[in-house]
Amino acid sequence: MRRCEVIFSGMVQGVGFRYSAQRRAQALGLSGFVRNLPDGRVEMVAQGEAEGLQELLGYLEANFSIRDKTVCDVPPRDDMKDFAITR
Repeated sequence: MRRCEVIFSGMVQGVGFRYSAQRRAQALGLSGFVRNLPDGRVEMVAQGEAEGLQELLGYLEANFSIRDKTVCDVPPRDDMKDFAITR
């Protein structure tokens, strides 16, 4: 089990990024959330099997104009059961 916090910058707001991240994460059995940040970036916290997390990140990079991403591994938590879009 792996959990990562990711900050994306680039053309990631107003282009279906959060919706796509949620749908793909749910299909991969991941839990977590994705949300817009006031400065135009997007924050995502995702938890699950390492292969699923890598697939999610690869999908987002292939389908959106991401200029930069920062990935931080953090300890997994038990309180995440679904993958949601939050505000």
